[in-house]
Amino acid sequence: MRAGLELLEKDGIDGLSLRKCAAKAGVSHAAPAHHFGNLAGLKSAIGIEVFTIFSKYMLEASQREGESDIARLKGICRGYVQFGIDHKPWLDMMFGVAPIEVAKLRGDLGDSNAYQVLRDACAPFIPIGTAPNIVEFQVWSLVHGYTQLFLSGRLNQGTVAQIDDGPFDQVMSMLDLLASS
Repeated sequence: MRAGLELLEKDGIDGLSLRKCAAKAGVSHAAPAHHFGNLAGLKSAIGIEVFTIFSKYMLEASQREGESDIARLKGICRGYVQFGIDHKPWLDMMFGVAPIEVAKLRGDLGDSNAYQVLRDACAPFIPIGTAPNIVEFQVWSLVHGYTQLFLSGRLNQGTVAQIDDGPFDQVMSMLDLLASS
């Protein structure tokens, strides 16, 4: 698994193979197939692990940010961006493939757990009579769009090294509108 995560980080999803994982892990070339079944099984296991790590990033950042609902939501967004900075190839794998492929990658867990983190943080801001996914998609679109623009260097921040290199607080201040409604 560790070898697969490292290969994914280095070579992206297309560079992942059972043979490369075996070589990197120092095991027989048949070992990954025995453990995961095939490449799809390996990708699914890696996808679950990546989404689990992503969820931890968001939860840990939300705990550091503060106790109010809005601070918690902004913290989740900060964790989202930090995950992208630390693991861009993983983020690309998670959101850069067709939805049917994501379903194969995440197996039974994966992004449903990460999405639940976002859902829970958005829950206090859902107006009565509004479908929860409206607010969830608004927040997700804001943070995902910001993350992609930030990582691509399009926010004129130069080298992507840390969140504070970009206008994170200014952009995420849009979330304050949720708290005021």
